[in-house]
Amino acid sequence: MLLDTCALLWLTGKHGNLTRETLSMIEESPSVYISAITCFEIALKCKSGKLKLPVTPKSWLDLVLEHHDISVIEISGDIALASAELPPYHKDPCDRFIIATAKIHDLSVVTADENFKQYGIKILI
Repeated sequence: MLLDTCALLWLTGKHGNLTRETLSMIEESPSVYISAITCFEIALKCKSGKLKLPVTPKSWLDLVLEHHDISVIEISGDIALASAELPPYHKDPCDRFIIATAKIHDLSVVTADENFKQYGIKILI
């Protein structure tokens, strides 16, 4: 399963809530991932003042990823190309990278963004 940026923040108790069912699925899943673009998005949100963290984005991500045993899927050339080739249902480039990552790795995505469904992605909220 792949966490959208909002879902990673929800997992840490920020800006929303995951359902109990989805939280249990995350906790019990042998493999939970984020896209590397999520790191970029969190850093941008911090820099713009839209997100306040108690430590630097790198330190926060390092702690959260280790604590929740989450792995990062790097942005490969295939993911970059696939994100550009997606139909234009979704305009957010970060979400397009997450969608392409999910499609290439055949992962469901934890997100509240219903637009992901238009790409044939299974979403969990």
